[in-house]
Parts: sequence; C-alpha cells; structure tokens
Amino acid sequence: MIIIGEKINGSIPSVAEAIKNRDEAFIRDLAVRQAQYGADYIDICAGTSPSVERDTLKWLMSVVQDAVDIPLSIDSADPKAIVDVLPHAKRPGLINSASDEGGKCEIIFPVIAAGKWNCIALTCDNNGIPTDPDVKYRVAQTLMEKAQKYGIAPERIFIDPLVNSIATVPHAVTSFLEATRNIKAAFPDVRITSGLSNISFGMPIRKSINLTFLVLAMSAGMDSAIMDPTSIDIRTALYAAEMLLGLDEYCVEFLDAYREGIIGPPKQ
Repeated sequence: MIIIGEKINGSIPSVAEAIKNRDEAFIRDLAVRQAQYGADYIDICAGTSPSVERDTLKWLMSVVQDAVDIPLSIDSADPKAIVDVLPHAKRPGLINSASDEGGKCEIIFPVIAAGKWNCIALTCDNNGIPTDPDVKYRVAQTLMEKAQKYGIAPERIFIDPLVNSIATVPHAVTSFLEATRNIKAAFPDVRITSGLSNISFGMPIRKSINLTFLVLAMSAGMDSAIMDPTSIDIRTALYAAEMLLGLDEYCVEFLDAYREGIIGPPKQ
C-alpha cells in the first residue's frame, strides 16, 4: 500500500493557523511524524486564497523538505499553481491532481510526460463528480487514453474513483468498489487511490467508517490512500488487511510491525 500522508492541509484549522503564523516547528513536526510512520509521500495543500497559494505552497515545500527526505505530493485545485511550484521540489513526487475537467489534463500531462513526476487523476469531468460506477470507469478510460497519447506509462498514474460521502450517496462504497475493480481489470498497472476520509463526511464515529472503507477498498484493488499514517488504528487495519488479502506472506510484515509497536494497542 502506498501511503500519502494527509496531515499538512490548510483546510485543517490547526494547520491553517500554522500557515497563517508561518509556524515552521508545527509543520515540521507533522512531516516528521508522518515519515516515521511510513508515509511514502507527504501531501501539501495550502488551502489559502489563490493570490497567496503559490507562495504558501513554496513555503510549505521548503519546511517539509528540510525536515524529511520523502517525495512531496503537491495538492491544489489549480493545475497552473502546481506547475509553477514544481521547480522548488528537490525530487520528483506526486501531482495531486489532474482530471478531465476544465482542461486540467492538458496542463498537467505534458509536465508529467517531460519529467519523472507521478500523478493522481480524478474521475470527474465537466459534468462533475459521477456517482455511477460505469461513468467513473468511462472517465478513467478517457484519462488513460489521454495519458497514453502523451506517452505516460500507466504505473505513473494514480486513478482516484472519487468516493462520495455515504451520508449523501447511499451506494457510494459499492459504486467505488465496482469502478475500482473495472479500472484495475482494464488497466492492471495503474494505482488506485482515494481520500480515505471522504466517505464519512457528515457522519458520526468517522474513524470506524474510514477503517471499514479502507479494508473494503483494498479488497477491490485499491493500493494507495491519502490517509493519516500517524493513526495506530488506521495502520493496524492496513497491515491486517494486507495480511488477510494474502499480500503479506507468512504474516511477516504484520508481526514485525506488532513487535516494533507500529500497530496494535500501546504496549504496557
């Protein structure tokens, strides 16, 4: 499972406050703790107004890259902002994100093709975020066709089938799972990812819902997630799911993680 650490996001009040005050120690601590618990990428989302987003992203990139040696996931709804700040990255990472909406692919994919960055591609277009699994698949197919035209290898694309909130779309999970299986069947080398907490927006006991969704999604072929790697509950569910799905031969990774205190209840 590829873990994209989600905690440096300006939509989180404490992070927004740290960004406002340029609190380097707070951001550095978030980066270090996510790295310690196995993040493969550190997602950076400014969550600020467009007029200061580029400067904020560059500041966050500088702080995080001074703290940890892990590739960044540059997260913005503005593809031009992403392209503008990429030269400030010390190494290629992950672009979050492109889609078939508003010509975003045509901005991001040429950059992907010319370098070594990977990319999250969202299954939305000018019609919005679909709830039907067949539509999710068709948008994913369009994205992959465009990637192929630019010569981008499938393994560099992380398709996000965009799970809807279960509070508003009762079939949100079954739609996501069906779309995931269909996308993986057609494009076995692509990654499937998701913002793990999107499923529980507007619901109580969100962590329990998120954990259940993680396991179900992994069983359908999801092999990446935007998640909180510092949560012992999430880490435990992830290791257990990999073990139960036959992805951890002889339970080696699970047992090692337990012995090291990475998963399970706190040691007495």
